[in-house]
Amino acid sequence: MKPTVIESPNEKKIADSQSTVREAAYSGFKTAAISGAIAAVPTLVGCRVIPWAKANLNYTAQALIISAASVAGFFITADKTILQNARGNSMGKYDKST
Repeated sequence: MKPTVIESPNEKKIADSQSTVREAAYSGFKTAAISGAIAAVPTLVGCRVIPWAKANLNYTAQALIISAASVAGFFITADKTILQNARGNSMGKYDKST
């Protein structure tokens, strides 16, 4: 005898939202890693070469500059990915031509 399980109408929406969040986190992490590496090079070189930066930017300031670039890259990319997937889901839902 097969168990009788009735699927909730919201399960498709929940699965779509979970995959969207997972995809957004993955793409945000990739962008954060790239932007952190890109921001680290000029920051560290500038703190060794430019006299003002050498005198005024300690290790904490350098770390804050690099991490700010990484965090901004993560949130911007994650937001764009979530909005893009939401737009695709709503267009697919309301498109009557298919």
